[in-house]
This record gives sequence, C-alpha cells and structure tokens, in this order.
Amino acid sequence: MTDTAAESVLLAAGPAGGAEDAGPLPMGRADALVFAVGDAERAARRYRAALGLRCTAHAGPETGDPDVVSYVLSGPGTRIVLTSPVPGGGPRGRELAAHLARHGDGVLDLAVSVPEVHYAYDYAVDRGALSLAEPYEVRDRFGSVVLATIAVPGGTRHTLVDRAGYAGPYLPGFEPFAGW
Repeated sequence: MTDTAAESVLLAAGPAGGAEDAGPLPMGRADALVFAVGDAERAARRYRAALGLRCTAHAGPETGDPDVVSYVLSGPGTRIVLTSPVPGGGPRGRELAAHLARHGDGVLDLAVSVPEVHYAYDYAVDRGALSLAEPYEVRDRFGSVVLATIAVPGGTRHTLVDRAGYAGPYLPGFEPFAGW
C-alpha cells in the first residue's frame, strides 16, 4: 500500500472542517495486514510456500497468550499477520471465533505506521473515526510500542502504530520464530 493509499484509508471518514484544516495526517506506511483465519499455522505455511515470505515471529499459548495464536510473515515491504483463536481460549479467542463464524477468513485489521499515535488518533477521531482503543503503550524486553485502534465507515479496523522505541520481531508478546 502506498503512503497516499494508506492516508486515504484513514481519511475516509471525511474532514470535519474545510480549508482551515491543518492538512493530511502525517503517516509512514502500512505496518501490517492482519488476517483472521481458522488455522493460523496452516495458513502461515501456505502463505510462506505460495508467496515466498519468511515466518519471522509468533505468539500463542507458548509465548503467554492463551486466547489466540498468530504468525508474522515478512517479505520486502510486506508484513502479514495470520491469527486464529485457541480452542477453549479466553474472551479474545471467543470474540475472534465469533468473528470467523460470521465472516469467515479475511482481513481483520490494517495497521498503519504513524510518527505520533496520540496526534494521529485525535486527528482521525476528530474527523469522524470511531475510537475502539485510545492510545496505550505495551512493552517487553525489546522496548515499547504505542498503539491505538480506530474504525472508519464500512467496518474496517485500523491500528495506529509507533514502533520507534521497539527493536523486537513484531509487537510485545511475540517471539522470534525459528521453526519450519
């Protein structure tokens, strides 16, 4: 996704004002495309084989997340995250399972890199985006990431990501992947 395309996604709600608006939201690029899938490991193996992507990180019960299992696939300029519920998992897993039952496999979130999450969040919400999660910070041994989540018309979810202070494989809670 180009910077212009990502910008138009976030501005789809429409500006609140007119010519007096400060200008477009300062953004980087698409950070990750997150898919909800029935079987994340199987999907990751297929994407890896079909698209030549590398599995660079994972999260799940073995890394401390009892609700969902996720694999991060990376290639030049591309990051895809495949996520599925853990059978018998907690609330997040049940919510994801219900989403999959309603919609089947598909895009769950378009994460967008921004230089300042608080500003980007306020900018988008002031222009009509629905707040799903106010800005918050998560950290682990690799550093910290600031995140916020919004929704725009059409039901799409966007996570705003500032990973300037993070050197890990994807997000806190994910571990480097060494399998397959």
